[in-house]
Amino acid sequence: MSVTEKFGPPAAVASANGHGRGSDASRPMLTGAEITCRALEAAGVDTVFGYPGGAVIPLYDALPRAGFRHVLVRFEQWAAMAAEGYARVTGKPGVCMVTSGPGATNLVTGLANAMLDSVPMVAITGQVVQPLIGRDAFQEVDITGITLPVTKHNYLVQRVEDLAPTIKEAFYLATTGRPGPVLVDIPKSIFTQKAPYVDPGEVNRRGYQPTSQPNMRQVRLAAEAIDAARRPLIMAGHGILLSGATEEFRAFVEKSGVPVIFTLLGLGAFPESHPLGLGLMGMHGHKHANDALDECDLLVNIGARFDDRATGRVSGFAPNAKVVHIDIDPAEIGKNIRTDVPVVGDAGEVLRALLPEIQERAHPEWTAWIDSRRNRALEDALERRPEYPEPYTIVRSIAEACGGEAIVTTDVGQHQMWAAQHFGFDHPDRWATSGGLGAMGYGLPAAIGAKMGCPDAEVWAIIGDGGFQMSLSELATAVQEKLDVKIAVINNGYLGMVRQWQDLFLHKNYSEVEISGPNLEKLAEAYGITGITVRADADIRAAVDRARATPGPVLIDFVIEPEANVWPMVPPGGSNSEMLLDAKYADSE
Repeated sequence: MSVTEKFGPPAAVASANGHGRGSDASRPMLTGAEITCRALEAAGVDTVFGYPGGAVIPLYDALPRAGFRHVLVRFEQWAAMAAEGYARVTGKPGVCMVTSGPGATNLVTGLANAMLDSVPMVAITGQVVQPLIGRDAFQEVDITGITLPVTKHNYLVQRVEDLAPTIKEAFYLATTGRPGPVLVDIPKSIFTQKAPYVDPGEVNRRGYQPTSQPNMRQVRLAAEAIDAARRPLIMAGHGILLSGATEEFRAFVEKSGVPVIFTLLGLGAFPESHPLGLGLMGMHGHKHANDALDECDLLVNIGARFDDRATGRVSGFAPNAKVVHIDIDPAEIGKNIRTDVPVVGDAGEVLRALLPEIQERAHPEWTAWIDSRRNRALEDALERRPEYPEPYTIVRSIAEACGGEAIVTTDVGQHQMWAAQHFGFDHPDRWATSGGLGAMGYGLPAAIGAKMGCPDAEVWAIIGDGGFQMSLSELATAVQEKLDVKIAVINNGYLGMVRQWQDLFLHKNYSEVEISGPNLEKLAEAYGITGITVRADADIRAAVDRARATPGPVLIDFVIEPEANVWPMVPPGGSNSEMLLDAKYADSE
């Protein structure tokens, strides 16, 4: 039973039934906890990730009557990451709720993650009762002060009557303009006070007017640059996916004939299997993608900030290119890279305006040159069957088994780069990873959130043994929620990416990177799920097929070569054109 069913219709409905909007006598009195649930229902929330505690006990008392599902995680940080994974694959804002003090501070990493990756999220935190605020009460922290740099906006609610309009405004801010996380801090005393629920009506913040429609003069300048270019290149970013504009983007690419490289979060914006889809750019991008960056005469950045992992050394980034930057956030334009043609607006709106302005073209000589730069020696080497399970083969086996349809989440590190390089994302909203923040432990809770949001989708968490040990307690959440999530642990016994840097740039001084762990097959058994161990390359596909055929969570421990490195790699301080190839494959030129 929802709060609406139990306590009657919202005020707007009551008014339509003949009750005056100003008559409180006609409206039932609800507690602040019940109003919070009503406001979440009104925002269309169907799933909330959280963990209870003292300051939110009244809120959790109302949850059994709420019209949405609560998922009990095992640590508050993973509530935020699960909400973030949910948002990535559904396009709807993720929601998490926790108590005051340590509950709230444990959300901070998740909020920072959503902020850097522009993911819509609303976090509800409890606070101590109003008379004790500022008195160092038990489990009191100034969470609005703490989260000011890592939220798009935050609130401390001071009146029960402000709950519904504040929550509605929080969802509005989280999902409009450049999306991001919004936090609503609610004192325990507000949860227990009573007031009628009043429909807040339309949100109108005079100081918040994001630009979604582009200036047509700038659109036409961009079109002229695209039509005039001989070696154009598109840099596809997360903003295309956030705007839901993948169909418009495909039409634009195919009409313009411009090849596409992807930022880490832009994967899935355009099919990688398409002849114009070149794959990942940047620090661990494909050689041909970075070579194209070095030679292009026009770079069209759509929906991406120029992050250092994408650009490498700024002075060496796309040195011959005129730059068109399309972004909904004007603060990003010109921040890191000089921009010749700025276009402020939602990616979808800009693409719809741009499409009729450009000529239909093809660039066969340019695309043939890019294809000639592929690192074929490395690709051939990856196809060989080594002694250990080859990470390339693991990722490709998962992709082939699911026909490229699965949702993939990752932690951060080598396995993340192998997945980004080799899965081959042909569909939007199938890829959830921690980009800007690079937060270990993200993969498993994000997979849980993704599966809750898309219960009919196949979900794989491809994670490292280091990150997995940070969030492995969420196996219990997956079991309790009966989630059919498959977990592939790329296990090398090291904090692999840090070890790789120590290997290549610090003379193999392996300082605090060797990491032990449990027997993962027995760990899976302890949680009541299927565990599989793979130690030979020839056994990879059989293990993947067995996991897919087994209902419920499955954990596969892929024991790989301990000192396997991710190639190619742009060295620290280097430009993308200076990327390193494994010495064994240096003849690929």
